[in-house]
Amino acid sequence: MSGWTRFDGWSVEVRDGPVHNEGVSPHKHRIADYLRPKTLAMLLLGFSSGLPFYLVGNTLGYWLRDEHTSLTAIGFLSWVGIAYSLKFLWAPLIDRVDLPLFRRLGHRRGWMMFAQIVVGIALSAMGGAGTKAGLGRLGAFALVVAFAAATQDIVVDAWRIESADDGEEQGLLASAYQFSYRLALLAADSVILIVAATVGWRMSYGIYGAGMAIGIIATWFAKEPERADVVTGKKKREPQLWTPRGFFDAIVGPFIAFFRAHGWLALVMLMAISLYRLPDFLMGPMANPYYHDIGLSKQTVGAIRGSIGLIATFAGIAAGGYCSLKLGYMRALIIGGILQAAATAAFATLAFAGLSIRLFALVMAGDNFSLSFAGVALVAYMSSLTNLGYTATQYALLSSTYAWLGKILKGFSGATVESLSTAHGLIHAYGIFFIACGLTGVPAVLLFAALDYWHRRKQPVPAAA
Repeated sequence: MSGWTRFDGWSVEVRDGPVHNEGVSPHKHRIADYLRPKTLAMLLLGFSSGLPFYLVGNTLGYWLRDEHTSLTAIGFLSWVGIAYSLKFLWAPLIDRVDLPLFRRLGHRRGWMMFAQIVVGIALSAMGGAGTKAGLGRLGAFALVVAFAAATQDIVVDAWRIESADDGEEQGLLASAYQFSYRLALLAADSVILIVAATVGWRMSYGIYGAGMAIGIIATWFAKEPERADVVTGKKKREPQLWTPRGFFDAIVGPFIAFFRAHGWLALVMLMAISLYRLPDFLMGPMANPYYHDIGLSKQTVGAIRGSIGLIATFAGIAAGGYCSLKLGYMRALIIGGILQAAATAAFATLAFAGLSIRLFALVMAGDNFSLSFAGVALVAYMSSLTNLGYTATQYALLSSTYAWLGKILKGFSGATVESLSTAHGLIHAYGIFFIACGLTGVPAVLLFAALDYWHRRKQPVPAAA
């Protein structure tokens, strides 16, 4: 397999072997490009994918802290997000099997519709149950949301990659996805705080559950991908999933193809990807309780996230694309890793320097900028490594890999802060914890630097004129 894939105005070569330095193109997308039916569908689907993410993660932690839940319990409940890290286990099923009751919509759209309906119902159930029904019941509904949302992500990622007619359109769809996904994160991480301050947490979750109708409508009007029809049709003519040979091809085949394409470097790639977002994952469950405990109101946090944070987010996306264009995606990953490590550690300044709205706004801007920068680079890198025919499974493997370690370790974040607080006090314990989280970003930067060196060393030397 060989070809060119464009992300946010730059191109990377996709081939069955180690990915070396990428080519670039000066093409820029016009506003009219984002008004095409396919791109509009991608915008809505990206929003639908991003909406549940924080509602079973950081935002849920804010709700629980508002209800005086212990930091240890908040940390452990964050483990429901591990579902996102396990999606490669059922991605082969989604790659090979049509969903019976939704078959009329097509292979990808049927799975999307099913997942979106379940997410909407489960979010509404979280609002209906609330914390007074017990953390066990609330956590169970959150777990259903996480598994259904992870399933939606699998199919939306596959739809995005398979729907593009060429590399140029792949970049357009990736850009639209990042834009709307970030908007959804803003809605679930910032706007909901203002809504909750007005109508309460339970009603807010009910409203956001109803908001999944955005994705359902997009799925209804979207078109089933045509680019992968030949490959998908061929796979359906192969041995069925429930036969030994069919099961082996569906479960093991994508991983064999990935390791065959990249050789021993595949292990280094997976290790670097798994460590890349570690600072963000580790500090995530404690961020909102931190704001609560240092005395920031929900309205203040929501307003700053929705203004300065929003500007910084889009600036980070633009800067990530620009640096990838000028320097290549591997070096963009290195820069993004350094930025997000520093931005995570910077949260400690609020603990040691004292609360200041201006300082909080600066820290928030740096965090949103760095995470957006790093996110663009990572999504582009992972997308460039997939093979048509195993799109859902291989991308699920990569996107699960980047999350699984952080999502396991973050469950201990609350216990860690409470343990540190016995000797240093609660607020200083937060500060020490955030500095430690920032330092966990160093290994990934070193691994991507080593990969960059290896790829450049293996490139053929241009012949002398």
